[in-house]
Amino acid sequence: MAGPSAPSPFRLSLEDGPRDVFHRFVRHAVDCGVMSRGHHNRNFVVPLTEPLSGALGRGAVGKPVTVRIPRREALPVVIRSWPDEAEILAAIKGVLPMVPQCLAKHGDVAVHSYVEGVPLSSVCQNGKPVDSRLIKALAGLLAEMVKVRRDDLPRLPSDWPRSTRDSSAFLRTMALQAERQIRQPNWTEFGGLFAALGIPEDALVRFAERVPAMAHRPYSLLHTDLHRDNVIVSYHGDPPLICVDWELATYGDPLHDLATHLVRMRYPDFQWGEVVDAWSAAMERTAPMAVNGLKSDLKLYVAFERAQSVYPDVMRAANSLGAAFDQKSLDQATAAAYRALLAAAGPLRLSSVPDESEVERILFRWRAARGGRHSGGRSVSAIAWECDERFPEPSDSTQRCVLEALAAEGAAPAGRVFKGTSHLNTVVRVTAIEPPVVVRRKVTSPSRLERSFLSEHAVLAAIERSGVRVRSPKVLALGSNLGDPFAIHSYEGPTDGLRPPNHPVDGLLPAEADDLVDQLCELTRVDPGPLDPTAGQVDFCDWLREELVRLVHQLPGESQKLARELGLPDGHQLRDTLRRFRVSPRTQSLLHGDLNPWNLVRRSGGGLTIIDWEMALIGDPLYDLVRHLHLTPARQEIRSRMFHRWSRLLPEECTRGWEEDRHVYRWIEIIRSAYVDLDRLVTGASLDAPNVRRAVDSYASTLAAATAALGVRAKPTANPYLALALPQGDHVTSSRAASGGPHVRDTGGWGVWRAQVRGVGAPTGASASD
Repeated sequence: MAGPSAPSPFRLSLEDGPRDVFHRFVRHAVDCGVMSRGHHNRNFVVPLTEPLSGALGRGAVGKPVTVRIPRREALPVVIRSWPDEAEILAAIKGVLPMVPQCLAKHGDVAVHSYVEGVPLSSVCQNGKPVDSRLIKALAGLLAEMVKVRRDDLPRLPSDWPRSTRDSSAFLRTMALQAERQIRQPNWTEFGGLFAALGIPEDALVRFAERVPAMAHRPYSLLHTDLHRDNVIVSYHGDPPLICVDWELATYGDPLHDLATHLVRMRYPDFQWGEVVDAWSAAMERTAPMAVNGLKSDLKLYVAFERAQSVYPDVMRAANSLGAAFDQKSLDQATAAAYRALLAAAGPLRLSSVPDESEVERILFRWRAARGGRHSGGRSVSAIAWECDERFPEPSDSTQRCVLEALAAEGAAPAGRVFKGTSHLNTVVRVTAIEPPVVVRRKVTSPSRLERSFLSEHAVLAAIERSGVRVRSPKVLALGSNLGDPFAIHSYEGPTDGLRPPNHPVDGLLPAEADDLVDQLCELTRVDPGPLDPTAGQVDFCDWLREELVRLVHQLPGESQKLARELGLPDGHQLRDTLRRFRVSPRTQSLLHGDLNPWNLVRRSGGGLTIIDWEMALIGDPLYDLVRHLHLTPARQEIRSRMFHRWSRLLPEECTRGWEEDRHVYRWIEIIRSAYVDLDRLVTGASLDAPNVRRAVDSYASTLAAATAALGVRAKPTANPYLALALPQGDHVTSSRAASGGPHVRDTGGWGVWRAQVRGVGAPTGASASD
C-alpha cells in the first residue's frame, strides 16, 4: 500500500561541509549532555551550538536539543512500520505542532527539538492512579491522532491490509509483524530458551490464524507506545501533554492504540474502565466510527499486547544475567519472565506454564551454557578481602567467617536482600556464628542529598563501649573486597535468618513507644567528644537550617525547576524565610538522625532494636524525637505519651523550651520533605526503598503542608495538569482533588498529622533516609 512520502527533515549528505559540524556536535553531546537511556536509544540533552545552528539555518543558539543515538546492542524486540522517525515527525507536525521535530539527521543519529516539561513517569509512577482529568487529556491526545491524513504519512510496507477499515486484517498483520520482526530474528539465540519455557515456534502464527471477525473501524495514525515515560507534562500548559518517541508509530485500527496504552501505562485495574470511557467519549467527538465494537474487540488487542510482550520480557530478563550474576539478579530475572509467561499463557494458548522454580532453573541453565557464572559457585578461598585500618586486625577465625559470609552473599535469595536508600543489606549464615549476620554495602547509584557526618562503625563502637542501654547491631568486620567497601553486622531480625525483620511500619505500640523513648534518653549518656571534637560548639538549629538551604542549592536543575513551578522557594529565598525558626539552647548529644519505622526492628521478646546508624550526628536530643514522629505514623495519644515521658526522664538542660520548639523542628522537617521527595519523584532515586515509596506516594499533601509552613501560597502552575499529576495517594478521587487541599486516608495515624499548630497542617509522607 503506497502513499506519497512526507517532506524530509534537513539531512547532511556525505558531500556536505556541515557533516563535520554535525559529528563534532554529536561528540560534544555525548561528552557534555545530560543522558537518558531507553530500550532503543540513548538521548543526550545539550544546548544547540552556534556552528550547528548556522549549518542548519534554524534553531536558536543555546536552546536545548536532544541528540538521539540508537543503542547498537539493543535486541530487535519491537514492531516498526516505518524505518525513519524523522519522516513520521514531519508528517504529523501540522496536526500535533508541539511534538519534537527532527532538525538534522545523518545515518541513524538525529538531532531533535527538545520538549520542555517533566515526564509523567517522574511524578506519577507506574501502577499509581492517574487523575481523571489527566486521563481525559490522554484520551484527547489519542483522538487527535485521527486527524493526521493518510496521504501525509510515509509509505507503508507492501503487505499492509488493502482495506483501511478491516480491523481483523490489521490485528492479523500486527501478529505476523511480531513474528517477523521480533520472534524470527531472535530465535537462533533464544529459541532453546523459549522451547524450554513451553512456547512453541509457531505461537504467533497460530495467534494470527485465530483472529476472529471484528467490527470495522477506520484506520488512523497510532502512536502504539504511549506510556508514562513518553508523555511530557509541559511547563507552559499549552498544550498540557505532549507525546514523544514516535519511532514505533503505525497506521491502523485505533483500538490497538488504546490497548497498548492501557497495558503499558500500568494503570491500576480499577481505572481501566475509566480510561476506556474517556477514550470512547473523545473518539465520539472526533471519529465516531472508531468506537464500533469497542466492548467485544478491545480484549482481543489487549490479548495481543500480552502475547507479543512475552518475547521482549523473557529475552531482557535472560540478558540481564551477565557473565557473572548473583542470586538476587537471578530472582529478579525469574520473576520478570514468570510474570510474562502467566500473562501470555491465555492469549498464546500455552498448554502449561512451568512454575517459578522451574523458570529459575531454565534461566540458570541457559545462561550457564553461554559462559555465565553464578557467583554462588565460587569457592570460599577465591574471595579476597582487606580489613579496614580503622578496625582491629582480624583473627584467623574472623578471617574465615568473613570469607564465608562474602561467599554466601552472592548466593543469597532475594528474600534475604534488603535495599535501603543508601545500603544493600544481605543476610547470610556462617558456620562459626550461630545467629545470622548481615553484609552491608553502600548503594552508589543514587545521588544522595542528605549527608552523613559520623562513621557508622565508630558510632556503634561508642555505644557498645559506653554500656548504655541502647539496643543496636554489633560490628563484626569492616573492610573491602575488589575495591568495594563492606561491613558485617550482627543481624537483628528473626534468628532463623529466613524471615525479614519486623518493622513497626504502622506505628509503635505503647510499650514500644516507651522503650524507644528510654533508648533515646540513654543516648544522651554517650560521650560525643571522641566522635566529634567540635560537638556543642555550633548552634544546632542554625546548622540545621543551613543544611537544608545547602540541600536545596544542590538539587539537580530539573528538580529545582519543578520546585519553582510548584511554588517552593529557591535556596536564597528559603534562607530568608527560615531565619524566623529559632529554638532554645539545649545540651547536645548523640542522635540517630533517621528514626523511620524501617530503622526500628521488633524483638521477639518485646522492645525495639535501632539499626542503620549512618545518619547519626551530634545535636539537640529533641530533634531525634520530632523527626521520628515526622517519619512514623503515630496516634495523638502515642505522640503525647512519648513527649511527656521524654521530658520527665531527661534533665532540664536537655528539655528546656521543648513544648514550643518541637513545632519548629516539625516545620523544618515538613519543608525538607517537600524538596527531598520532589527530587526523588523527578530523578527516581531510591523509589524501591519502602520508606521512600510511602513518603512520595502522598506528595501533594506534603507540598501543601510545606507551603503552609513557609507561609507562602501554593503557586498556580501555568499548566494545571502538572499539579494534578502529583501523587495524591491511591484513594484520592478526582472530586477531592478538585476541592483543593490534601485529602488523605488516616489509618492508624498515618496520613495528615492532624495536630494543627498555628494553622499549619503536616504531610502524610516524609522523606526517609534508609
